[in-house]
This record gives sequence, structure tokens and C-alpha cells, in this order.
Amino acid sequence: MMSLSHPNCIRHSSLPISALPKSKSEVLTETDATILYFQETKERIKKMFDKTQLSVSAYDTAWVAMLSSPNSRQAPCFPECVNWLLDNQLSDGSWGLPPHHPSLVKDALSSTLACLLALKRWGLGEQQMTKGLQFIESNFTSINDEEQHTPIGFNIIFPGMIETAIDMNLNLPLRSEDINVMLHNRDLELRRNKFEGREAYLAYVSEGMGKLQDWEMVMKYQRKNGSLFNSPSTTAAALSQLGNAGCFHYINSLIAKFGNAVPTVYPSDKYALLCMIESLERLGIDSHFSKEIRDVLEETYRCWLQGDEEIFSDADTCAMAFRILRVHGYEVSSDPLTQYAEHHFSRSFGGHLKDFSTALELFKASQFVIFPEESGLEKQMSWTNQFLKQEFSNGTTRADRFSKYFSIEVHDTLKFPFHANVERLAHRRNIEHHHVDNTRILKTSYCFSNISNADFLQLAEEDFNRCQSIHREELKHLERWVVETKLDRLKFARQKMAYCYFSAAGTCFSPELSDARISWAKNSVLTTVADDFFDIVGSEEELANLVHLLENWDANGSPHYCSEPVEIIFSALRSTICEIGDKALAWQGRSVTHHVIEMWLDLLKSALREAEWARNKVVPTFDEYVENGYVSMALGPIVLPAVYLIGPKVSEEVVRSPEFHNLFKLMSICGRLINDTRTFKRESEAGKLNSVLLHMIHSGSGTTEEEAVEKIRGLIADGRRELLRLVLQEKDSVVPRACKDLFWKMVQVLHLFYMDGDGFSSPDMMLNAVNDLLREPISL
Repeated sequence: MMSLSHPNCIRHSSLPISALPKSKSEVLTETDATILYFQETKERIKKMFDKTQLSVSAYDTAWVAMLSSPNSRQAPCFPECVNWLLDNQLSDGSWGLPPHHPSLVKDALSSTLACLLALKRWGLGEQQMTKGLQFIESNFTSINDEEQHTPIGFNIIFPGMIETAIDMNLNLPLRSEDINVMLHNRDLELRRNKFEGREAYLAYVSEGMGKLQDWEMVMKYQRKNGSLFNSPSTTAAALSQLGNAGCFHYINSLIAKFGNAVPTVYPSDKYALLCMIESLERLGIDSHFSKEIRDVLEETYRCWLQGDEEIFSDADTCAMAFRILRVHGYEVSSDPLTQYAEHHFSRSFGGHLKDFSTALELFKASQFVIFPEESGLEKQMSWTNQFLKQEFSNGTTRADRFSKYFSIEVHDTLKFPFHANVERLAHRRNIEHHHVDNTRILKTSYCFSNISNADFLQLAEEDFNRCQSIHREELKHLERWVVETKLDRLKFARQKMAYCYFSAAGTCFSPELSDARISWAKNSVLTTVADDFFDIVGSEEELANLVHLLENWDANGSPHYCSEPVEIIFSALRSTICEIGDKALAWQGRSVTHHVIEMWLDLLKSALREAEWARNKVVPTFDEYVENGYVSMALGPIVLPAVYLIGPKVSEEVVRSPEFHNLFKLMSICGRLINDTRTFKRESEAGKLNSVLLHMIHSGSGTTEEEAVEKIRGLIADGRRELLRLVLQEKDSVVPRACKDLFWKMVQVLHLFYMDGDGFSSPDMMLNAVNDLLREPISL
């Protein structure tokens, strides 16, 4: 359901706690007041799902107001729209979306001139017309200001309205030379080469074409609802020229729905609700609205299956619906995206306008074109990446308020694609860059209160800081644990507790997932210690002793330790496994300790095998290396125990299933190969084998280092694509989605960790990430 905000986008005024009435402040503690405020904000947002609030368009309402009655050309067909124009002129003499931003003067000029034409058409509003003409005279120089934001079609529509004004004997306070220059430039624009995208563009701006328009061509774009491009102004212009019944039905239905004024685009409910879901997810507060989001997605999926025109006739809506539905596990075909492959898009309406917003939505959607049968489309969609990079590197957009925040979003999306976007860090970036002003531009400015909303930002900031305070306390607990277990005495080991906990808090950030975070972080520390022990200082006897201790977990009697490091490592390992086993018992209702021991034993045996290869100077085949290396990557003891601690019941059959094993193997192979591409030079110098070097050895002397790295990167991309497919697949899946997400989130962490080399050896990048996530509250 949609309603118009009148005359402006409705924004809830939110007061700080200190501004609550005194009687309430005295009764409530600060904590109670914060909780109350938090809940009230959530309730306001929930109500936004019930109906989308779209701003009134003075510009489009003016074109509807110009329509004459079918019974008499001397009377308006919709007099209520004329009255709205008379009642809603702004104090400066203009019409439009208040308040005018300095970069939206062209928009205000266009809306004001359209309203003047409507009033002149019916001989009404002499006072309003005088003020409107004064506004045009005072601001006309902005026409040539390149810093001004130019609405779509302005260079055709505005001169066309000037011509109409002259024909109507409207006394415009403009110099004839200025008018002639404008008309000349318009004519040059119209004489440009025509192709399909330009044809659609010229049809969209029909109200500015007048007698120059090919109306038969225009009507090719009429939609099932009777509109042209869901645009009231374009549809009103066609109705005025042709008297088309479908156009009349569309305009009449708008008046019946909205009353005395119309929006600039309709219908747009599905787009607005999808944008709302996108905003909530980007800010990290979607979990508070799970039911509402699920209801919207169920309805969107139903419409997708029915081929709903509102979805498939708009590139942005189609791409966003495809992406969000796929992410949430719905089976949707990528076929509708084929119309936006490069050779189609370049000759489309959006391609003609170089529509960055559409290109960005298509790029985001392309990251989920992942099935084998979609490989052709995936390549065809790759143009979006290059298009965005090239246009932004060329400085195509201006640094006004509209392009500034959009540029930040494009930069982040390109730098952190879905496979490298650690969720909680992304939330922080999005919160800090969130633009509460939700103004958008088509032929005129408009806004949805559901899309960029102050309540969203306030809730997100509060939620992030609340989670962060919990994370900080957990990190302190873990730092004490390192000392208590004497791990700090192992000077050979990398002491990176903050980094280890960062990967846990960046993925399992919800307050209720504390057990999973603690398990993830402790096992991350222990795998790092074990890796360094096997790589750096552990003797053959010590390594064998550690493996033997784990193999004889249940043996009676006191264990034999051949050295103090072995005792420290095994004691910490044993206490951690027991602790995880106790917590998992509470979550799962069954013992999983045997499985956690098995994970660790597999890891230590694989590390021992690599140590033996190095000691005996064995050169394994590439496949032998990968088969052992995906286990020695040490992701099993980190991720697999956490699966038991995030909520869903996971049976023994599930963890022994081929699907579960494939998820683990694909994640781990990706991790191993990512690690190798970033560290192979250092490891080669130290005499260690890795996949890059082995590929060069076994492929023959002609393979260069660059070719080997490129080959490994291709394997990473293939494995990552297959992993994402398994994660998103609902049909025939036995692993709960929340559990599958952990495997994907680890891959995202790894891509960030190795983005600039190796996170352990690139301290600045990781230190900044740790500070953002764990130490620095958001303060907006």
C-alpha cells in the first residue's frame, strides 16, 4: 500500500533520552529509557512496512492539471489538481519538493514552469503566477550552471515548456537571446543519432516534445496499467494528444488513489519495500524485522513467478529483487537479467542515460549469477564492473550531495564485493555513510520515507554500539584466558588475540551468539599456536607427542609430555574442547566432544604430514598438496564447533553428510589457495611448498609465476562460486542455512585478511579493522 506525503516526505522527530518529559525521566532509569526508546523506534519502522510513503510531485500534478475534460475543453478534467497547485506554492514563489537544495534549482524551475502553464491554461491564480514568474526570473541563470543537478530530460522538456508558454502568451521575464540559445541546443539534442535506447528516452520526455513527437512510436512503450514508463507526466501528455483510454484509466486511478496530487512515478511499492529491506540489511538491523521482511519477500516471490510488470519492466527493481530473493534462498531464474547484458544495456534507456544506479544494481546482482548453466550470462554481466570503475575514475559524477554518497557506495561495493565483505565491518561503513536525506531524481525530485530514514540510522547506531560493548567484554575475557592457560609463555607463537576475536565478532556478532564467538576465537588462537609450533620450533618428537596425546584422549593415567610447550598447548586444547563440549551439549542436547576432538586430530595429522614432507624434501603432486592442505589450513576447528553453538539442532547424520563435507572442503580449499597466492614468495624463500610453486613445478618450465598465480585465482573463483551455490541452495539441503552461512562468512573474512598480503604481516589494515569493530563506538 502506498500513500503520498504532503507536501513533504514525513519524517518522525526523534528526541534524545534527555528530552523525554520530566515525569517519564524521573520514573525510568537511563537503561529502561534506552530500552523503551529502542523499542519505540523499532515499532515505528515496523509500521513503515504497511505502506510506502512517496512524496507529491508538483511537476507531474501540473501536467495532470492541464488535461481538459472530455466533456468540455474549457474545463479541467481534474480540477482538484488545479486547486492543489493554487494551495501549494512555496514561499519563494516556486513549486516542488521543499526545502530546495542549492543544487536543485533546475528542478525547481522545471516544476514551477509546469505549474504556471497549468494555471495559465485555466486562467487562474494571478497572484501565484506573478510570484512564480519572479522566481524564474531570479533563478534563470542556473540553467547554465554545470554544478546544478540536471533532472532527466531537462534540456528537452524545459525548452519545450518555454515554447508552450510563448504560444500561450505567458509573459516570461526572459531575454529572447537566452530563449533562442536554449531552443537551439534542444534542436541539436533532438538531431542526435537515434537508436533504441534514445528512442525510449525521447518517448519518456514526451511532454517536452509537443508537435515534434512521434506519438505512434511513443505508444509502443505503454504498459499494462495504461501508463507510459509509470510516469504520470508522460502519460498525461500522451492522453492530451491521443485521448487514449488506457492513459485515462491510469491517470484516473492515480487520482482515485491519491486524491488531489500525484507522485512522479507509480507504481513503485515493490521497489520501495525492496530498498527498505536493503537499507535495513546494510545497516545490520534486519534481524529485528525478520517477520516483516519475510512477508515482503514472499509477496515479491509470488509476483516474480507471475511475471509482474512492476518488477520486470524496471532494471533496478528486477536486479534488486533477483539478488535479495536469491540471498534469502528463493529459487529464481536469472533469465530476466539477460536483457541487461552489455550489448542490450548500451542501447537501452538506462544505457543512453549512463545510469550509474542501474549499473550498480546489475553489478550487485551479477555476483549471484553462480550456477553452471549461467556462466554465459555471468560473462555478459561483467561489463558492470568495468563500467563503474571507468566512469568513476573519469570523474563522471559531480561531488554534489546526490553523487557524493552514491560514489561512496560504488567505491565500497567495488572494493569489497560480496565474497570479501565482512558483514559487521560493512555495517559500520554503511552506518557512517548513511544518507538520511532520501531525495532522488527522475524528471523531478522525489523521496520515499521508507528508504533512507533517520529512525534506521538511530536504531543502527544504538544496535552497533550495544553489540560492541558486549564484544569488548568478551575480548577482555579472552585476553585473561591466554594468560591463564599460559599460552602467553610460548614466545614463538603469534600473539594476535584481537585479530582472532575480530573474525568471530565480524561474523557472529549478535549478542546471543557469545558461545559461538568464544569458541571461534579460542580455536583461532590455538590453531595459530599449533601452526607456529609445527612450522617453527616443534621437534619431530614433540609433534608426534602432541598427536599421540590427542589420539589417547580417553586414556587413563597421567599424560606424558615430552616438553613444556607440548604440555601448555595440550592443556589449553583439552580445556577448550571440554568447554565447547559442555556448551554444545546445552545447545544440541547431545554430546559432540568426539567430533571436536576428531577435527583437531585431523588438523594435527595434516600438519605432521607437511612437516614430514619438509623434513624429507618430498615434493607432493598438486592434488596431494591440496587434499592435505585444505585440512592443514586449520579452518575446521574454528568453524565446525561454532556450527553447534548458533541455534539450529545439527544431527550426526547432518555433519557426516556429503553436503556438510563439501561446504567445509570448499571453504578450506578457498582459504588455502587465497593464503598461497598472498604468501608464496615469502614461503618459497623459506623453502616451503605451496600451490603456486607446485603448479609451476608440475606444469613444466614454461609456466611463469604470473600464470601460476592467475591459475590459482581461477580455482579460487570457481570454488567460491560453488560454495555460494551450496550456501544459497534450499532444495534438497540438509544443513540449516544459519550453519551454512558460517562457511561463507569465513571465506569473506579470509578475503579481507589477505586483501593486502597477509593480515598478520600487514598490521595497519587489520589494526584499523579491529579498532572499527571492537574498540571505537560509532558517534554520529
